Amino acid sequence: MMGPAHSLSGAAAWLGVGAATAAAGHPMPWPVLVVGALICAGAALAPDLDHKAATISRAFGPISRALCGIVDKLSYAVYKATKKPGDKRRTGGHRTLTHTWLWAVTIGAGTSALAIVGGRWAVLAILFIHLVLAVEGLLWRAARVSSDVLVWLLGATSAWILAGVLDQPGNGADWLFTAPGQEYLWLGLPVVLGALVHDIGDALTISGCPILWPIPVGNKRWYPIGPPKPMRFRAGSWVELKVLMPVFMLLGGVGGAAALNYI
Repeated sequence: MMGPAHSLSGAAAWLGVGAATAAAGHPMPWPVLVVGALICAGAALAPDLDHKAATISRAFGPISRALCGIVDKLSYAVYKATKKPGDKRRTGGHRTLTHTWLWAVTIGAGTSALAIVGGRWAVLAILFIHLVLAVEGLLWRAARVSSDVLVWLLGATSAWILAGVLDQPGNGADWLFTAPGQEYLWLGLPVVLGALVHDIGDALTISGCPILWPIPVGNKRWYPIGPPKPMRFRAGSWVELKVLMPVFMLLGGVGGAAALNYI
């Protein structure tokens, strides 16, 4: 999938979680719903850190481009070191290490740990990074024609305001994890969800996605999970643009309304 579809699916997924928690009698505070959806939208771009031409590579200028190059080489090295006889030969690391359940869980756990250990400035950094990515994904047309500095300023300002809102009593800094010192521990959850939703989206495309790594399937350790080939589509095709993206928008709207008890 392309960046906008990934971000939309991420936001829709978190809003769906909000609807589920509301149905279970434990609704999210509205700031958690909003912030979680934005983080999930941004995190749904992050697995493409292994691709130098991806949306995330442009998000933070030379820093993100250099990081994408490093992650690509790291992913390729891990692929070569762990592949089985049935795995195909590759020349790069795209859709390998960062497109697995293990990567998603590791990044999510790292986010939660950083939020706890690093305090407010770490929380602000997490929000800033994911809000910039959310703008790049959800508002990609505007972001493409705008200055990077303006996008970064929007991300920084939004992060500061939203962190202030979450810090207010009852607004969700301690949502789900209520023990003293566990504020913002939940921030890792939308990160995990966003990464997994990205992987599922890529699994629907022609190439599939090795979500299960390092669990082997037959004679392959990097087995490309996906539906039957007639049901797959090419990234950026009309199926993605004309069918899936409107569906994600509809599901997100319904999920958000249900999460806020409007339906």
